[in-house]
Amino acid sequence: MSRNALFLCLTAASVLAASAFPLSFLSQYKGVPYHDSHYQGGPQKVPGRVLCAYYDLGGEGVAYHDTDPKNHGSGELNPADGTYLNEFRIHEGVDTSYTKFDRKPDPIDDNPFDKVVPPRELPYVGWTEPGEWINITVDVAHAGAYAADFLYASNRGGTILIDVNGKEATEPLQVTTTYDSADPVAWRQWHHWNLAPKFFKIRLSQGRNVLTVHILTGGNMNLAYFDFKQDH
Repeated sequence: MSRNALFLCLTAASVLAASAFPLSFLSQYKGVPYHDSHYQGGPQKVPGRVLCAYYDLGGEGVAYHDTDPKNHGSGELNPADGTYLNEFRIHEGVDTSYTKFDRKPDPIDDNPFDKVVPPRELPYVGWTEPGEWINITVDVAHAGAYAADFLYASNRGGTILIDVNGKEATEPLQVTTTYDSADPVAWRQWHHWNLAPKFFKIRLSQGRNVLTVHILTGGNMNLAYFDFKQDH
């Protein structure tokens, strides 16, 4: 066989191999870890707290999907007054807000109906609707099994699902409602925070992984963070 014929055969074999074994999710993914003037960026660390509001940069259809292009927290609920938290990710479709303390006469996120008191001025993803999703890039210190505690608030309850690198990693996860009929302030039903210990368990490879958080049913949940710990 001539050199040219051999080259053509090898090239054809490479093309066939490429079509038979498509590129992995990570090699095709165009999103990048979040960063701004306050948060220096890089993948969020596992083990550790992974904040949902620090979902990736990349925009609609790449880093997230939202049912409408407007952020109903930053710039709407929270007035665009030039402050960092009120204008956090203001031009993106994912709806974001932050925990507010010491508000009178009706406490907001430090209210007596909390199951747990969240951190002060913690950014979170809210106004969630079924079909929405966010991608979060993480850096995993050691391969293995991890359990994640989940800080959230949910007026009606619902279900979410977690992907790892484009593949389903959990069954649908039931988010228990934090509704409390004893609270006389109707709008505060969206601000009863709870911590669900070991909300889910997944296996992660060492290094870069992309988590996708899908809202399946219910919606109107506030997603604050997943706190990952190795599960021995």
